[in-house]
Amino acid sequence: MAQTTILGRIGSLLRANINSLIDGAEDPEKMLDQLVRDFTNNMSDAEDAVAQTIGNLRMVQQDAQEAHDAALDWGNKAAAASKKADELRAAGNTSDADKFDSLAKLALGRQISFENQGKTFDTQIAQQSALVDQLKDGLNKMAMRRDELVQKRDDLVARAKMAKAQTQVQTTLKNVSVMDPTSELSQYEEKVRHQEAMAQGMAEVNASSVDEQFASLQGDEDAVEVDARLAALKAGSTPAAQLSSGPTPPAK
Repeated sequence: MAQTTILGRIGSLLRANINSLIDGAEDPEKMLDQLVRDFTNNMSDAEDAVAQTIGNLRMVQQDAQEAHDAALDWGNKAAAASKKADELRAAGNTSDADKFDSLAKLALGRQISFENQGKTFDTQIAQQSALVDQLKDGLNKMAMRRDELVQKRDDLVARAKMAKAQTQVQTTLKNVSVMDPTSELSQYEEKVRHQEAMAQGMAEVNASSVDEQFASLQGDEDAVEVDARLAALKAGSTPAAQLSSGPTPPAK
């Protein structure tokens, strides 16, 4: 029966170990997406089966009610015919009384037939009611299972994205560590230091050259003074007095 097949599929899905399926999957996210789709599709099939079973149940209930009503009606007809037969027999009309008794028996036979139908329908109603309850219970459990799957799927996707981001960060840090850009900076810094040292050396060289020039000028001045004093000595004057007296004042 279709209902039995649906129950079997529901049972298989409900018994599925989600954690084991996740652990054994190459791509857990895709596997969970497929499970959600399977659950959704099977829930749709199960809902159709439940709706069909409930529809059949309602039809059987209507048939059972009609059978019970017909049995009651035929019972009333049998009672009425039997009463009429008793009245006719009391009046001495045996022939007509027998006819109504026959009608009463016929009505009683119909009553029994409808009662048997009603019992059959009652049995079917009990069976289908139990089946509907099982299917509804299975649907409720499947809905809970599907919610669990969706929750696990969302949690797994979030964790996977977080893990991917962390992996990218760690990979970037590793690459930065391997490249070690500080070594290039150190080389450039050393180059700058050499340039600075060169500039300082040039500045010191230039300063030394200027000092020598000034020293040379001072030496020339001393030589001129020595010559002047020598000339003064030869002329009979005192160089010291000339130096202290300063320049000769002009004549009045």
